[in-house]
Amino acid sequence: MKKKKIIIAIVVILVLFAGIVGYITISDLKQEEKLNNELSEIIDLASVDFNEMDIDKINKKLNNTITTGDYAIVEKSFKSYIKDAFNSLFQIVDLLEDEKITTLLTTENYSQDGKDFLNSKQYIADMIQKLNTYKEDYHKYINKEKAMSYIENKGLDSYYTDLYEQEYIGDVNSIDLTELDNSIDELISILKMENEVLTILSDNPNSWAIQGKNIVFSDNNILDKYNTLVEKISTEVEKI
Repeated sequence: MKKKKIIIAIVVILVLFAGIVGYITISDLKQEEKLNNELSEIIDLASVDFNEMDIDKINKKLNNTITTGDYAIVEKSFKSYIKDAFNSLFQIVDLLEDEKITTLLTTENYSQDGKDFLNSKQYIADMIQKLNTYKEDYHKYINKEKAMSYIENKGLDSYYTDLYEQEYIGDVNSIDLTELDNSIDELISILKMENEVLTILSDNPNSWAIQGKNIVFSDNNILDKYNTLVEKISTEVEKI
């Protein structure tokens, strides 16, 4: 009789355990599905033309946590990584879209900042330095080791770190940054040529003057150098 009761107790415990395991598995699957859907939505929001990107909506999702437990740790880790990478990228985009770049070689700027062009030259130097720095910083994020650093030392079971690595990070090192790098390098090249133009003008202050909305030269040699560089800049701008 006693033996029978022990067997019944074991069966009951096994049934209860099976029920708990089943609940955890189903619960985990739901959590994982929620997380997958959430990250897919973020990818969709970020996979449109930059001018059409809803930054506020993306940030709202990145700042919100929809899962719980260990999945929440995975979610927060991945979203922190994505948010930092996005912020690094947006710094570059802000520089690429700075309209002041297009005003440096205008008669308005010549009148305001000439004839030494100290402010314009300093702006160019600062822009080149920032572009190089931000480019280097963004490259650091497109790296698996960097991505994995966001989930290290979180006390997670290997299942969750593997999920983070294999499903969400993937082969991040294979992301091609050539187009972005080219855009940055092209802008730096244009900025350097603009600096050359301003240097020609500042080195020869008596060879040019502003008349109305035009710049006129009294030295044909300086005029030729100026026109050659300005035409080259125009050609490079058209390529971007």
